[in-house]
Amino acid sequence: MYDWANSAYSTLLITIVVGYLTKIVFSPDDTWGPTVYAWSISASMFLAALLSPVLGAVADANSSKRKWLAGTALLGSAAAVAMAAVPPQSVALIVGFFFLMSLCFELSLGFYNGFLPEIADERTINLVSAWGYALGYLGGALALVIAMLVIRFGERLGMPDVSDQLRIGILVLGLWWGLFSLPTLWILRDRAAPPSEKQPLPAAARDAFRQVGRTLANVRRYRILALFLLGYLFYNDGIQTVLSQASVFATETPELRFSVGELSLLVLMIQLVAMPGAMLVGWLADLWGQKSTLMYCLAVWVGLLVAAFLVQNKIQFWVLGGILALVMGGTQSVSRSIMGLMTPPARTAEFFGFFNLSGKATSFLGTFLFGAIFKITGDPRLAILSLLVFFLLGWAIVARINVVRGQEEALLDSSRPMPEDQTGPAT
Repeated sequence: MYDWANSAYSTLLITIVVGYLTKIVFSPDDTWGPTVYAWSISASMFLAALLSPVLGAVADANSSKRKWLAGTALLGSAAAVAMAAVPPQSVALIVGFFFLMSLCFELSLGFYNGFLPEIADERTINLVSAWGYALGYLGGALALVIAMLVIRFGERLGMPDVSDQLRIGILVLGLWWGLFSLPTLWILRDRAAPPSEKQPLPAAARDAFRQVGRTLANVRRYRILALFLLGYLFYNDGIQTVLSQASVFATETPELRFSVGELSLLVLMIQLVAMPGAMLVGWLADLWGQKSTLMYCLAVWVGLLVAAFLVQNKIQFWVLGGILALVMGGTQSVSRSIMGLMTPPARTAEFFGFFNLSGKATSFLGTFLFGAIFKITGDPRLAILSLLVFFLLGWAIVARINVVRGQEEALLDSSRPMPEDQTGPAT
């Protein structure tokens, strides 16, 4: 249900929110609109990466994941409602609420994901996780449809102004996220017993950063796994940036100039194709092997960026959107599979916690680069093409790994005791 709730942010961010910021709050001819949009997302990801281990440690130590999930989810949804409520002339307030909304979304996912091992065992964890993703795709699509209907019939509803229609769309985002979070917050409970004394924030921060250092030292003991993680940091940053900035490209490229309604239809198509696309990539991974499938997926991403640089009309961009949907979820899914194969069984929670944290820690680089190049050149084609560096570096690094050898390394070394100063509780 929380996937269902928060996916309204994911779909309406790249359709309604980006249109409101770049076309209404900022002038359509002002490159500051797309730049502020990109840099706000970049800053929220960076701050979330710094805060996640600290707040996660506090939540674990005090058995308060539910409280932190409630706080971040409801504050984020309230920020969206506030963003819709203030007039478009209040630029500073709107940008501030947008940043707060994005930050709360990123932080809430850490507390939310922490509940999965508590509510599912080894037999059901994949099924529960898959249901979450499935409901997320569906919920995000339905929220987008509601916002599209507001735009389509805005005049009949007494809202002839596009600005008012987009603000109602942002209001839908906030209300959907907040209201549908309530079942999760009502039912979930932390399984661990609360401590007799609450751990103060400074102590939790010190423990969190010490644990990150210990985990980094442990990961380095598995050379092939560490090499894969390095490649993942690069290409994952490219993926996240494409997903968040493709809408800017679609609306700012002179030959395209997608309207908010057209962009919403495109994103709706991507949502509907993404689920069977992930299943297709999973089937290909069984057929070809995980590494080969990942390499093919990264090749498709490289081809998509080159094609986007050359695209000349909306039909071509729709085709690119369909291809993106096929590899969008599958690339990340097969990456998790490779990570799982090369992770020592005794350190799964610790290493996957680091996997998620490291993915967040570098995801701000691509959005910052995209925003900077767009601001300097005013050319969205150059901005999207600049992301090639992340995919090519990731591709070159991952090409050097041997998954079978990495799996053998993990199984062999996991039977050896860790040095005392490198062990610690799971992240």
